[in-house]
Amino acid sequence: MIRSILYATDLGLYAPYVLQHALALTRSFNASLYVIHAVEPMGLFAESVLQTYLDEVQLKELRINGLSTVMGSIEQRVLEGFRDELGETLHDMELIRAVRVIQGDPPLVILAEAQQLGVDLMVLGSHSHGTDMDIPLGRTASRLVQLSEVPVYLVPMLQHRSHAEL
Repeated sequence: MIRSILYATDLGLYAPYVLQHALALTRSFNASLYVIHAVEPMGLFAESVLQTYLDEVQLKELRINGLSTVMGSIEQRVLEGFRDELGETLHDMELIRAVRVIQGDPPLVILAEAQQLGVDLMVLGSHSHGTDMDIPLGRTASRLVQLSEVPVYLVPMLQHRSHAEL
């Protein structure tokens, strides 16, 4: 029985398409839908640039306050994007129990959130918009399929290819 679903989004080009799959599954199982977006940690270059222009106190404050502000802002933008995407079907917004934006390695963040929520199914795209289309699964999708303790529903991102390319 599927009572709760975690939709992991990269907020990319095909995110609305994957969202429609997540919502359809949520409606058909009369389940709760949770949304997660993982933000990659700052790279070494960005960190070194910040260290060049900020003293240790400012850098610490930015890490504590700035990051939570940015994450909250992204969560708000995700919700607004869903509202825009759903348009007249705003009752689907009621199916979404929570939207979380968490910094960290995407597969690990998603797995931790799935475990914490105790979801019965994960929904995600087969790969990100930035991934080479010759690779059938993106890094995050591949890791989740390998490590997940619950079923993973993959939405293929090949619908824009012609049959000749396949």
